Amino acid sequence: MDCPRDKSTLETKNERGIEIDQCPSCNGKWLDQHELDLLEDTVFIAELKKGTRMYAIRESDISCLKCNEQMATFNYRAYNLPIDYCTDQHGFWLDGGEDKEILSLMKKRIGDLKRSRSAESAWNDNLLGVAGGKSIFDRIKDFFR
Repeated sequence: MDCPRDKSTLETKNERGIEIDQCPSCNGKWLDQHELDLLEDTVFIAELKKGTRMYAIRESDISCLKCNEQMATFNYRAYNLPIDYCTDQHGFWLDGGEDKEILSLMKKRIGDLKRSRSAESAWNDNLLGVAGGKSIFDRIKDFFR
């Protein structure tokens, strides 16, 4: 396969246990459809939900390496990180360095989700402690009695 950016022949490499095709010139990478999930899973905790991947979908300026159809571009998980993908689900094109940005964003997302879970748990504990173990609905009923 050839790089959609500079037409160099892609080289097969193994990164993080994933077989990818990489451009030796621009360092862009082709990931088959399931391989983006595998890349995310190298840093993401399974019990946390990843959330929606595609935001602001629009036309891409490159063609799919497998079917040669024009690809589309989306902002990765609502961040300002444009990723090209085949609408026929053949795969994703990551420009040089975008794989590292994805991993960095996933690590940040883990921290954000853990903080959110911790805050929710603390809030629930606080509510139960203030109410003597009663739920908010029980406290409202008691207020009107």
